[in-house]
Amino acid sequence: MTYICSTGIGVPTNTITQEEITELVQDIFLDSSRHITKLLPVFQNAEVKRRQFVVEKDWFRTEHSFQERNDLYKEHAVTTSLEAIDQCLTNEVFLESDIPHSAIDMLLFVSSTGIATPSIDTYLFNQREFRSDIIRMPLWGLGCAGGAIALARAHDWITANPDKTALVVCCELCSLTFQKSDLKKSNIIGSALFGDGTAAALLIGENSPYKSNLKLNPAKILQTSSKTKKNSTDVMGWNVTDQGLEVVFSKSIPSLVETFWREHCQSFFKKTDLEESSIHNYIAHPGGKKVLEAMENVLKTSKKKLNHSYSVLRNHGNMSSATVIYVLGEAMREQNPSKARSVLSALGPGFSSELLLLEWT
Repeated sequence: MTYICSTGIGVPTNTITQEEITELVQDIFLDSSRHITKLLPVFQNAEVKRRQFVVEKDWFRTEHSFQERNDLYKEHAVTTSLEAIDQCLTNEVFLESDIPHSAIDMLLFVSSTGIATPSIDTYLFNQREFRSDIIRMPLWGLGCAGGAIALARAHDWITANPDKTALVVCCELCSLTFQKSDLKKSNIIGSALFGDGTAAALLIGENSPYKSNLKLNPAKILQTSSKTKKNSTDVMGWNVTDQGLEVVFSKSIPSLVETFWREHCQSFFKKTDLEESSIHNYIAHPGGKKVLEAMENVLKTSKKKLNHSYSVLRNHGNMSSATVIYVLGEAMREQNPSKARSVLSALGPGFSSELLLLEWT
């Protein structure tokens, strides 16, 4: 049995409203104003009010090399990850007493918006009192599905090691991938949706000595399920260019929710003997407003059951893998009824889907 005990977030300091971003995009792409004007309704209808970035607004006005972007990624990935970790292990909302860094047996670091070798988790290891025998699992390239996949893999490991403790850290600095010279629709839509954010989640096993540290509303992972669609590598991801990572974001994603994701949900619900009416709420990665609306349609559920996903999208945008941990943190702050069940979900490159069944304790 695996318990999700606490979460923490690392929020970049530069907050920009959607109105400011709309004006900025119009300014940057002034020479292609007719093309951009056609796409401006995307900004108005995205259900995003504000986002946070590790760079200031004027940074987007100039060209940047891949090296410059990646140097900024490594710097801010470390600082925001440490913030998220420290908050997670000392979060007074979820914990009666702090969890020491030395208590962590496995560290999973998830990211897709920059590269580092050695991986970023080694830099985090060097700046906190983690043990030298900690198990490291860096996960790269999973995009928006990364947070859910990392929780599932941590659950697999803790199921085999019920006295152990795992820490999942998801860090995505999407702003650093913005391409000033890319006029493709994917880049413009990404500009309307993506933000920066880092999140951490603490998981412990049934026999963990740290169960006595828990205070509020841990969620128990009951089941997990993964599904990947054949020949769908062009749905979302990155094209690697001389300037950096160029976003791939297909218009087919909402329709894939209606088909591929529907099939995954149906098989998962059947496998776990679930009915929609028995689900307390959905902890869904908010890929965008259209994706959430397609999910509502597939599940035949109300917007209210996805209220935390809409809230995170509105206040932070889509932060790729970290977003679902933000949503999870909001859900954990509620007084969820004992034995109530939730479904955590995320979609990512591949094209892939991850589902987890949670029960509130």
